[in-house]
Amino acid sequence: MSGHTEDTLLGGRVRLRQRRDGFRAAVDPVLLAAFVPARPGQRVLEAGCGSGAAFLCLASRVSGLTVLAVERDPALAALARHNAAANGFSRCVTVIEDDVRTADPGDGFDHAFANPPFWPTGTAPPDRSRAAATHEAEADLSDWVRFLGRGLKRHGTLSLILPAARFDEGVSALREAGCGAITLLPLLPREGAAARRVLLRGISGSRAPAVLQPAFVLHPPGQGYTDAAERVLRGGEPIGTMVARG
Repeated sequence: MSGHTEDTLLGGRVRLRQRRDGFRAAVDPVLLAAFVPARPGQRVLEAGCGSGAAFLCLASRVSGLTVLAVERDPALAALARHNAAANGFSRCVTVIEDDVRTADPGDGFDHAFANPPFWPTGTAPPDRSRAAATHEAEADLSDWVRFLGRGLKRHGTLSLILPAARFDEGVSALREAGCGAITLLPLLPREGAAARRVLLRGISGSRAPAVLQPAFVLHPPGQGYTDAAERVLRGGEPIGTMVARG
């Protein structure tokens, strides 16, 4: 496995084998997992799981989940299965190789989530895995959200992490998929800086109004992470998971 590294997330609670070159998991999947308001025993659906970082963090934080993860790249799907087994989740995690435009996940999921490609089709990195993670190919953001929304039960939640510049597209896609009560949580690199990422969550079938949560600051003026970010990224605490219904 010389082409891979053995890494950890959540302060060592999650073991993650991932490619040495190409796209590698950083803080985004950890923050996304912390934003999903799952409870023990529920069913969750992830689109584009990559090597499994997000669902592993979520399963580590919330016991007894049943996870269905969809990944288009066969090599990444194999890595995700390996990582699920390495973390003791092989019995509760199923990873299938499919495309969000064609996959049929079934229904009845309590929560669905994704860290979709950042940008519309454009000049993508030459590395195939980086390109798939950063630039849309045939499937656009609406396709990803539509796929996730189809699997949700009524009042199930759909969560995304996106570049801040695409939050309006994310909101539109959530509404088109039948989700309301949309929550927007800006992620600031430092206090006073503009958000670079946002977390978005909608509730299937809800008519409740949208909510703008206070911004979450990742870094203090010096080095490292803020205390709040440390509790999420290393301590495994949830972030912004209050859910309104209606």
